[in-house]
Amino acid sequence: MIFKNLRLFPLALSAFLAMNCVAAQVLAAAAPPTASPAEVRSLNDWLMRMHQASVNQSYVGTFVVSAGGNMSSAKIWHVCEGTQQVERVETLTGAPRSIFRHNDQVTTFMPDHKVARSEKRESLGLFPQLFQSADSRIADFYKFRQDGMERVAGLDADIIMLVPRDRLRFGYRVWSERKNGLIVRLQTLDTDGKVIEEAAFSELQLDAPVSLSQLVQMMGKVQGYRLEKPAMVKTTAAAEGWALKTPVSGFNPMNCYKRSASVAGTGAKGATGDGPLQWIFSDGLTSVSIFVEPFDRQRHVREAALSLGATQTLTRQLDDHWITLVGEVPVQTLQMFANALERKK
Repeated sequence: MIFKNLRLFPLALSAFLAMNCVAAQVLAAAAPPTASPAEVRSLNDWLMRMHQASVNQSYVGTFVVSAGGNMSSAKIWHVCEGTQQVERVETLTGAPRSIFRHNDQVTTFMPDHKVARSEKRESLGLFPQLFQSADSRIADFYKFRQDGMERVAGLDADIIMLVPRDRLRFGYRVWSERKNGLIVRLQTLDTDGKVIEEAAFSELQLDAPVSLSQLVQMMGKVQGYRLEKPAMVKTTAAAEGWALKTPVSGFNPMNCYKRSASVAGTGAKGATGDGPLQWIFSDGLTSVSIFVEPFDRQRHVREAALSLGATQTLTRQLDDHWITLVGEVPVQTLQMFANALERKK
């Protein structure tokens, strides 16, 4: 389990578009200094330890997220056997929702509507695949220091500070369980060091006896639900006619998908045609998504910016397209992406 993949605040795009906020002006950022080899080794050692614990550790716990004056909680079961990972998340607040993940396959059950949505999702959380590459430059954009030790959910945890070297990204205070490195608490800090979002286990049982096969069976029980399978085709921004005039410092393109509108329960392409294009970027610790869709005068009423905890959203019209940018980064970072985006064909 990776904390960033367990956001308990599902925000509809309609909520983003309804906001009538004025986006802050883009701030120019100087290129960050290059980290020393010792800094790189120290940071990467800690990050790899926490990353490995997140995929190799079995546990059961109650997870609480606080952001923007809202608080949500969920019960989590996580088990791994070899290369297989299975996770079950049951929301304890708000509308009932059960989320199952088997490797990259995710099924979300919404009992109030008797709908189950099955889709593939790549892990782009706190430690995405970019970090595992040999040329990872996380230490060039984040300073690292140890900041003592505290107990969280009855477990001793080391406190790690990840401080951004520029104002294009947020900082993190991370509590890493001392024995195996599992993240048990995480604070996201704004550019002034203020806590804007916090996530933590209120209770946690490590090495819990969780049955992988039982969770997989529960994930497949879709009888009585309308099964939706949104189509998602891997593509490239260039193939779809999009590019960035200038890169945003530290953020590398990860993947690009074309989401097709489908007829519920069939997976067949619907009459509305293709859904939005999603272009994903990451600096190794956080990600930004650019969604592109045809402009619709009735739905896309006004450009807006929205902030909820660490999640920032920005909407723009670009010629006959509507652009939605979402990321756990300062709004000026989203503005840099928006200003750099251009149509090539």
